[in-house]
Amino acid sequence: MENAAYLEVTDLRKGYGSGEAHVEVLRGLCTGVRSGEICTLLGPSGSGKSTFLNLVGGLESADSGSIRVGGEELTTLSKRELVEYRRRELGFVFQFYNLVPDLTVRENIEVCAYLSPEPLPMDELLESLGLWDHRDKFPSQVSGGQQQRCAIGRALVKAPRLLLCDEPTGALDYKTSKEILQLMEDVNQRYGCTMVIVTHNEAIQYMSHRVLQLRDGQIVSEHTNQTIKPASELSW
Repeated sequence: MENAAYLEVTDLRKGYGSGEAHVEVLRGLCTGVRSGEICTLLGPSGSGKSTFLNLVGGLESADSGSIRVGGEELTTLSKRELVEYRRRELGFVFQFYNLVPDLTVRENIEVCAYLSPEPLPMDELLESLGLWDHRDKFPSQVSGGQQQRCAIGRALVKAPRLLLCDEPTGALDYKTSKEILQLMEDVNQRYGCTMVIVTHNEAIQYMSHRVLQLRDGQIVSEHTNQTIKPASELSW
């Protein structure tokens, strides 16, 4: 269903360490994100934002609680099943681009295309990312913004239903950050993928459908924006 809750989290808990050194990072999170929404997670360092992303991405396991993505319960999946889940369902975008330096822009994206039985058309994707003229360059030969575009392309090429973004503009200047946010807005509208964006940049919440504020491992506020501001109009 178009408006179904695509990502559902119930009483999610995660801690690290043992005994007196145990720290509970997530303390009973409950929330949901509908299919096709952009959801922004805000909060100070240490509030649990990246841990939440890692749990939804199947990179770490929860101590307790439920994570359902597209109706599938993640907490009961085996390691092999989690690999298949990430391959089938997810794209990751990080603050640091993690591109392969000896591969061209096009080749960095093609690496992930092989993970999907129905990848997006490569030439069309390069055009939409504004990378066509840079497709045969190596990462060291393009700007930080172009490297992040390449990283987004690598995440998108396998046509994921869920895009997880950890500080995607954190290493970029203001102008380039705006360009990347406009690109992500276009990606959401063009391909309909659900996005969860972890960020310290509070302006991003205004281009999002749903906003969660985390503090000390708990959601202290959440709301749905009735009016979405275009990324081009954001300022900070």
